[in-house]
Amino acid sequence: MIKHIIREWRFMLTQRYVLVLLCCAFMVSGFSVFTGLSEVNNQRQTIERLKIADQTDRAEAQAKYDDPGSLAYYSYHLTYSYPSNLAFAALGDRDIYPWKHRIKMLALEGQIYESDAQNAELAQAGKIDFAFVISALSPLFLILLFHDLLASERSSGRHDLLLTTARSSFALWGARIIVRLLAIFICLLVPFYIGAVLSDTGLSALISVSLWCLIYFIFWTGLSVYFGKKSSSAPRIASGLIAAWVLFVFIIPILGDLAIKRSVESPKGAEILLTQREAVNDAWDLPAKTTMDAFVVTHPEYAAYTEFEGGFDWKWYYAFQQVGDQTAASLSIAYRDASYRKYELASYVAALSPPMMIQRKMTRLAQSDAIAAFEYEQAIRAFHQSLREFYYPWLFINSDFDKKFLNELPHYEQQHSTSNKVNFDAK
Repeated sequence: MIKHIIREWRFMLTQRYVLVLLCCAFMVSGFSVFTGLSEVNNQRQTIERLKIADQTDRAEAQAKYDDPGSLAYYSYHLTYSYPSNLAFAALGDRDIYPWKHRIKMLALEGQIYESDAQNAELAQAGKIDFAFVISALSPLFLILLFHDLLASERSSGRHDLLLTTARSSFALWGARIIVRLLAIFICLLVPFYIGAVLSDTGLSALISVSLWCLIYFIFWTGLSVYFGKKSSSAPRIASGLIAAWVLFVFIIPILGDLAIKRSVESPKGAEILLTQREAVNDAWDLPAKTTMDAFVVTHPEYAAYTEFEGGFDWKWYYAFQQVGDQTAASLSIAYRDASYRKYELASYVAALSPPMMIQRKMTRLAQSDAIAAFEYEQAIRAFHQSLREFYYPWLFINSDFDKKFLNELPHYEQQHSTSNKVNFDAK
């Protein structure tokens, strides 16, 4: 078998169009890896730069104000989601969902849904990352390599002669298929391996991506060879395979997305934002008791400390910020549930679309999909809650606030690694 593979390898190297095709595959893959590494590096540098600016800004606010109400109002806190070490290969939804927020201890819903995500229309175009090359472009390379594997021999009149002289059809066609499949695998995956080394990607992720790519390549190779057996016309074979490519890459995902959007009702982020803001703005005109009664429903431990004198008190102000979130809570939960439901339903569509499935697998491995975005949002909510738990006792119960207690103020910190684990440290 080895000698047949060596023979076919030498034969492949004499075919100029095959070499050109392999070179194109290598360059496209290399370009995708380069742009992915650049994007991930830019995101990491942005986060590091913002962390320094965030500390400086908060230190200035803490030096300027002494009471907990003012400190909570003027102190921003940076939250962020580092790209994983594999994100260079599959940027996923990081150009759709925000990966950084500056928040403070006001109503949270408005701060989350008034995000700094990129223009949604531009984001639809996506980025040419490695996952896109594998899912959408690699089938074209495989179709071009394998569609005329048998048809070219039939049209030249060599097919029957080759079958007669060969020991077996597997020794002839099997060796040729293996050689071409191995060649395209090397050309597409070598740039990825280089990028993985540069980004310190873990071995398990490396193996997983390689296995999924190999399975995907085998699928398209098998499809191309199967179509090739049914016809002696290479253009007809290519047309059928291109039609299958368009079906899997475009038609099924688009129709699936339309069906999911129609079947799952969801409030819009703007609706949540408007509901929360209206509740906060209306609170200025409501009796303070109305706000405090709504507040103590979720914070009964402060029921005995809601009274205050004068027209304004910081505890009243933050109470109606809390009530604003409570008012929009049902919409926010419905929005998150609907988003997660859409993601689950998309898995059924992906079962009908191998390109969509391989892309979902890679973005999940890279922690750059919608699930990762949901987890980041939950980390923001947990951190914001920790800020409230720090400030509320000083606003409602304790009056002898000292700046030394700011050392116990929660700090958002995510480890710069493949893990999305978040720590809330008091420093």
